[in-house]
Amino acid sequence: MGINTRFAGGLLAAALAVPALAQDVPELRAATLQIGTVNWELATIEDRGLDTENGFDLVIQEYADNGATRVALAGGEADMVVADWLWVATQRAAGRDYVFIPYSTAVGGVMVPGDSAAETLQDLAGGQIGIAGGPVDKSWLILRAYAHREYDMDLAAETEQVYGAPPLIMKTAMQGETQGAINYWHFMAKMKAAGMRELISVATAAEVLGLDPNTPLLGYVVTGDFARENPEVVEGLARASRAAKDLLASDDAVWEDLRPQMNAADDAEFEALKEGWIAGIPPEGPVDEAAAARMFDLMAELGGPELVGAAETLPEGVFYDLSF
Repeated sequence: MGINTRFAGGLLAAALAVPALAQDVPELRAATLQIGTVNWELATIEDRGLDTENGFDLVIQEYADNGATRVALAGGEADMVVADWLWVATQRAAGRDYVFIPYSTAVGGVMVPGDSAAETLQDLAGGQIGIAGGPVDKSWLILRAYAHREYDMDLAAETEQVYGAPPLIMKTAMQGETQGAINYWHFMAKMKAAGMRELISVATAAEVLGLDPNTPLLGYVVTGDFARENPEVVEGLARASRAAKDLLASDDAVWEDLRPQMNAADDAEFEALKEGWIAGIPPEGPVDEAAAARMFDLMAELGGPELVGAAETLPEGVFYDLSF
């Protein structure tokens, strides 16, 4: 039987077109932590094809710590990292052209044992507080300002602080070695599932201080050069991120797919992690820069140069314009 040369030629042309089309989709190399919760959203983007649907090919590069991801971004080995916008502000003040695309409003809070008699921060006076981070941890600073505003209390002077990595702070709190613990939201979810309770959230404290809890703290960070040269990729990332959030907020099956990488010890922990992640979904639209400036001013006042570097006010250009 003879071969239809016109048909064969069409097949060859189609086969040759496949790699050409693939090359036309620009890559976005994301440097992330191996155990970062942002991977749940990025995995959803990849698995559901939301990257190619929005004009880019997401390539996830895992690193052991935040410092390594930032070195990769600075050295051109990655196009995007996850960081908070206060870090972006300090980088811009130091002359490094980074921009921020909102990802999450999730923040931590103060956890106490389930049988603790504490009802307010005042009740922790004289006790130990475990803090995930250091003396200029943003949650700690906001809670200190809140305690001063509400109770005329110097939280730092009236408690003993124990600093450590989030898993250690969780472990010591659950063993009753500290009277309270300030931790990141996903460790708080695990602590809550294990029977601890939240004394106060950073979001509540921030609102009392006149800050907007809807201000996204964490986001995707790219260089200004990358944003200017690849606006379609940056805007595609923002659209893919929102589409993934919509799925995660509405479809339990998506969470079941993610469960193996969530490290949930049991159903209660799985549900707490899921609930906490969804609660951190920011509102759509551009960041309220006036609200962010108020938060920056407070952080600068409390944390000083150790936290905000050379920046005295919120630098221009921190937030990418998402009004596309």
